[in-house]
Order: sequence, then C-alpha cells, then structure tokens
Amino acid sequence: MLELGQPSAPAAADVIADVNESEFMTAVVEASNTIPVIVDFWAPWCGPCKTLGPQLEEAVNAANGAVKMAKVNVDENPMVSEQLRVQSIPTVYAFWKGQPIDGFQGAVAASEVKAFVERVVAAGDGVPGGGLADAIEAAEEMLAEGAAEDAAQTFAAVLEEEPNNPAAYGGLVRAHIALGDLEQAEAVLNGAPAEIAQSPELEAAFAQLELAKQGKNAGPLEDLRSAVAANPDDHQARLDFAQALYAAGEAEPAVSELLELFRRDSEWNEGAARAQLFTIFDALKPNDPIVLAGRRKLSSMIFA
Repeated sequence: MLELGQPSAPAAADVIADVNESEFMTAVVEASNTIPVIVDFWAPWCGPCKTLGPQLEEAVNAANGAVKMAKVNVDENPMVSEQLRVQSIPTVYAFWKGQPIDGFQGAVAASEVKAFVERVVAAGDGVPGGGLADAIEAAEEMLAEGAAEDAAQTFAAVLEEEPNNPAAYGGLVRAHIALGDLEQAEAVLNGAPAEIAQSPELEAAFAQLELAKQGKNAGPLEDLRSAVAANPDDHQARLDFAQALYAAGEAEPAVSELLELFRRDSEWNEGAARAQLFTIFDALKPNDPIVLAGRRKLSSMIFA
C-alpha cells in the first residue's frame, strides 16, 4: 500500500505493451527519442522466452517509468524481425534516440537481465551514470561535425570510466575510420570485450570498417558507371560500382544499384548483392530512410 506523499509508480500497461509492425516506428523508434525502449522478440512456442519475458517485465517495472518495453511476436510480425536481423529467439534490443544501443540473445540469468535494464536506464539519464551518455552524445556531435580527433579522445575517456560501454567502443572505431586509420579502427574493434562483441554498436562499426576497406580499393567511379551502362549484365562491374558509390558518400544510389543486381540475379556470387545490402544497412542507423526504403524493396523482391 502506498504511503501518503509517495508518488505512485506507472502502471504496467503504461510501460509494457505488445507492438506490431505498423506500430513499431511510433512505439519504439520514435518513442525512444524521449525514453529508452527495450524490445523483446519472442514467440508462443519458445520455451526460453517464457522465462526471459517475465524477468524483463519485472526489471522494467522496477525501473519506475525510466524505461519502456515493447513485446514483438516474431510469428505475427516477420517483417520487422527480418529488418532487424533477428535470427533466433529470444532476442532483446534496447533503443535510445532512434537507434539500438544494446542487446543480447538467448535466456540469461535474472541478475544479467537486471543489469541490462539498469544499463539501458542509465543510457537514458534515468539514474546516476547518465553523464557518460551526455559525453557520448557530445562525441557523436563532434564526429558529425568533422572533429574526429576530439571525438576519439572523448570516446576513449568514456571507456576509461566504463570499459564495457558498447556505444563508446563503436564510436571510437568510427572515429578512427573517419581519421583514415583503418588499422587502429580494426585494433580497437578486435580489442572489445567479448561480452559486448555482438552489440548493435559494434556490429555497425564492423560494417562501417568493412565498407571503408572496400572504399580504399574501389575503382574509378566514372569508369565503373560506364562499364555498367555498356553491359548491364556485368554483375561484377555493378557490385564494384555500388561499392565505389558508397565510398563516395552516395549511399542511396549504392543501395539502388545493389537492389538492381539482386533483381537481375539474387544468387549471383553466393548472394553477394544481398550480403552487401545488409552490410550497408548495418552500417547506417536502423531508422535511416535509406535503410527503411531499401529493406522494404528487398523484402518485396524476396517475398514476391
């Protein structure tokens, strides 16, 4: 029973909800701009999900409104599951400011679930420790403005305080990529703690590093453009052209060329077009219009 003068905790219905594909952008991506949102991908037939789900709900409710939870049934919502590359269940992602910031797969101990939710809350400044989130946000702004060296120093400072911070690790990798030091970027990525190696931030950084390596070896853009125009069925030329386009900062045209390659021959070179598309999608933010449109078009070709 609540005592007089104590604020009541938010009702469970206010912080935990079933979310379908049509609601995902609003209930998860957009909502995460103001409060972290944890997404639980589950299915009724999944045994481990029946254990993990209640543990997550308990930990989220204990956060007293500092985080929300969206439950996504993968059987009923296959499109969003595919777009986020959910390969097994249970899978859990945490979104903040429109992008995934943490996650894990499989059932884990209740203590790990509690620690995960606490990290997510901290990222949203809901508990002490949010200052690190402010530092990461500032470093991201530096990186966006071209001050890669300053960004690298800030990300490194965050890691001194919190060595397992996936956002800071991913940011440090991207800062070194921006500085053109791909060897150092790879060294940082390889040195990440095993427990965060599969986090969305590091997967995105890995994808960006792979694209940066490709960019160094990309042929002359106009020569490749001419080669594709001269022979539209030259699949290797089209793949090389897409890689050169991305390296030149033209992500949307690169995705268009890869979709055309997939349309012409989805199985060419062991599905190279699809693999390259997923690398680009992983490198960009999940809510990037290029990613959303590209995934929709690719899905329509796969399920046509």
